[in-house]
Amino acid sequence: MNQTDYYEIVRQKLKLGPVYAPKHKKIYELLRLLWNEEEIKLLSYFEGVGKMLSPRKLSKISGLPKEQVKAILDRLAERGTILKVGNQYGLLPLLPGVFELYYSVYNDTKEKLTEIAKIYRFIFDNILPQQLLNSNFTLFRPLLPYESKEKYITIDKSIDSQPQVLPYELVENLIHQNDLWVVKPCDCRKIGELTGEPCSIASSEMGCLFCGMAAQFLLDHGIGKKLSKEEAIEFLKETEKAGLVHNAVNTSGPVSSMIICNCCSCHCGTLYPFKNHKVTSVTPSNFAPKIDANLCVKCETCVKKCPMGAIYHHWPNEPDSSDDYMLIREDFCIGCGVCASNCPKNAIKLVKIRNVTPPKQFKIGDEDLLNLLL
Repeated sequence: MNQTDYYEIVRQKLKLGPVYAPKHKKIYELLRLLWNEEEIKLLSYFEGVGKMLSPRKLSKISGLPKEQVKAILDRLAERGTILKVGNQYGLLPLLPGVFELYYSVYNDTKEKLTEIAKIYRFIFDNILPQQLLNSNFTLFRPLLPYESKEKYITIDKSIDSQPQVLPYELVENLIHQNDLWVVKPCDCRKIGELTGEPCSIASSEMGCLFCGMAAQFLLDHGIGKKLSKEEAIEFLKETEKAGLVHNAVNTSGPVSSMIICNCCSCHCGTLYPFKNHKVTSVTPSNFAPKIDANLCVKCETCVKKCPMGAIYHHWPNEPDSSDDYMLIREDFCIGCGVCASNCPKNAIKLVKIRNVTPPKQFKIGDEDLLNLLL
């Protein structure tokens, strides 16, 4: 008699639109680390991601006592492997989803946290690029550095169909449209630290900034550190100096002004596949850097700071060095503005080269991201 494979049943249910848990031995290893046999059997009764259930309803479906069901679900929610909202519980995709919640809660043994981190690092490098290549799914787009309107943007008169800079294109919009700010560690850099592969640019503590309703959600769950408005502004400036990219959800709706990830390209689940595997995992901003040759001293700060490796020093061949300049590979550039905010001579400006408007809603499958997260 064949034994029911509850891990395979749950694997198939961890799907939301283009986001899924592929059939791979590392995925099964991850599922077994996240959930024991009692837990996975109970989770198999969920319909799928985004379909919330109460303990009473799940008790009726599974045939288990309500008290036992609630105890298991609460244990999993406290560990950050399922979602709990009020008296409702639900499954999340492995990535994004369980990954962020599990390492935000950070409520498991050091051994488990480390073993799971190793698997997620493997997924980032070996599985995620293929998924992104096949789905054209882009979760993030860069926001321009703080004070961009005053310091880094030059007006291109040829683009006059809409205002040069729109609110959802600026990171400072997160500050001025909210009254609550919370910072939490970066989960991507956190698993790098756990596996002995820390980021050389910034620690995990220089992580994600949440504002407004999203910030309150974190505080209600005991996650993150509350900041004043002045502290939030200073935090964003520090991330820019380090060379981190302000990544927001690719939408012009409410979520774009509530969540900002400050990302490096060596650990970020979005930037890493773009840089190393050349898959479309992030939507470039509407801006591109332009270098003023008269101001540029070729110090190569931009080369060192560019997260995507899109800037090169074109070493001269001519006797008069007239061909000595900095070269920007626009096909690699995501328009994040890190080069402009770090140029010591203010020789780099950001020019609007596109008028792409993100969708009002960001949906993963049939679920609006705001509803899924909060």
